Amino acid sequence: MSFWLFKSEPNVISFQSLWDKLPADEEWHGIRNYQARNNMRLMQVGERGFFYHSNIGKEIVGIVEVTRPSAPDSRTDDPRWDCVHFRPVARFLRPVGLEECKHTRGLEQMVLINNSRLSVQPVRDAEWQILCALGGVQA
Repeated sequence: MSFWLFKSEPNVISFQSLWDKLPADEEWHGIRNYQARNNMRLMQVGERGFFYHSNIGKEIVGIVEVTRPSAPDSRTDDPRWDCVHFRPVARFLRPVGLEECKHTRGLEQMVLINNSRLSVQPVRDAEWQILCALGGVQA
């Protein structure tokens, strides 16, 4: 099982807005970066990812779970773009900010730190464990 990180500006899609839609899931549409798209194509139903508020907050605030595998993005006719569906499964008790990530041992190689613009990115198992602990949720 792989772990992921999804980034969104909270004024566009916030973790709270996802939480308010439960039990419905959300199509993670609009991704127009090949590397991010390819990451979504690798995802399996049941895999989990961190939800990161970018630009405003710059912090991991919760965990989402993939509910449907990669399929064509319903918001475009362009066959190059896919997306997954996910739903929130846990809120962080304490958000973990980007600056804290940069100064936490074991996160030095994290994609979030080294390629912060990528909107859908992999997370290593050890990074998952560290961040769950920092956020106060069970890994």
